[in-house]
Amino acid sequence: MGIVNSQLSTVNYQLTNMIGIYTKIEQGQRWLERYRGRKPIFACVLGFTDTGLIPGISAAGATPHDRQFTCLADAEFLYNGPQNRPQYPLPPLQAGASPVLISRAVIEALDIPLYLFNAGLPLAPPVPAIDLGGTPAKCLTSGNALELETVKHLLEQGLIWGAKLADRTNGSYLILGECVVGGTTTALAVLMGLGIAAAGKVNSSHPQCNHAQKLAAVTTGLNMAQWEIGEKKSPLELVAAVGDPMQIVTAGMAIAASRTCGVMLAGGTQMLAVYALMKALTRQYALVWCPETITVGTTRWVAQDPTGDTVGLALDVGVPLLAAQLSFAGSRYPQLQAYDRGYVKEGVGAGGCSIASGLAANWHPTQLLQAVEALADRFDTPGGFSPGDS
Repeated sequence: MGIVNSQLSTVNYQLTNMIGIYTKIEQGQRWLERYRGRKPIFACVLGFTDTGLIPGISAAGATPHDRQFTCLADAEFLYNGPQNRPQYPLPPLQAGASPVLISRAVIEALDIPLYLFNAGLPLAPPVPAIDLGGTPAKCLTSGNALELETVKHLLEQGLIWGAKLADRTNGSYLILGECVVGGTTTALAVLMGLGIAAAGKVNSSHPQCNHAQKLAAVTTGLNMAQWEIGEKKSPLELVAAVGDPMQIVTAGMAIAASRTCGVMLAGGTQMLAVYALMKALTRQYALVWCPETITVGTTRWVAQDPTGDTVGLALDVGVPLLAAQLSFAGSRYPQLQAYDRGYVKEGVGAGGCSIASGLAANWHPTQLLQAVEALADRFDTPGGFSPGDS
């Protein structure tokens, strides 16, 4: 069936009602067929960048103050599910609800093994997480987001843990998710720094992507770093200049894991940037990897976002793009209905987990919505979900 995404028309091969393939159709189809009926393991890499505190840059938290705690709240919810008194309640959003509800609903229902990694947070997560010895990133406008030695260390940690996680898949695949507020802007910076024409193509948690604001921040950062777009410098230096700690960890994990198991990079723009970074790293440092074992998995709301061009970016970086064919338009919760109006769209591995539900349990989008609503029903704290609330 035909789908128009921004200015690009592409074929969407429909394997099930849950999963669509948007780029590199045959490779994506082979990947899906290989792992149909298999249960994955899920690793979520947590990170922070002061870029997320720029007013208006992200809708993952109504205010910059709220966005300081978004990752901690998402990690706590992903691990524990709804609680009466969480240490970090899910922050209020301009509209919608955290995509962690989607990921948690799938992980809980299918009993998917979960690993949390702290790549660089200002505060320790309130739930068990593997600390990789990273640091939060400064705002990318500084042109000096991370120390180069920190980036090198995080790559090494990613390679080590990618191999360890692959050993635990038992012939299945590894989902790599992320939680970084402001991460689509650092993704744009890495894509542009690698010479990919990504301006105007990335996504955001806003219903209308704030392309001009993102591009202005990225241009400032690249100029401060004296980075000539497309120049043949180290990709590690690029991440140090304008990236975030999640990117380099996830790239290392995926490179190492791809050698022995399937990998799904669970996200949209951010994971396309990670894949582009992986290509640059393997080329620069002659790292062994198996790109045919890797896909990017996201949601329909990202893949068909009319204010971005996710499909075009996936074609540019050369990776199969899969998307869960979700719709929350018929939900009894306005917070979930907001997804179909363009809010939030993706995060915390929501798209990848949704695809996993289709592969492992043959779920349809309606079944996933029912699972998410059942999770929302368990909120009984002030500010929790109530049908009819806005």
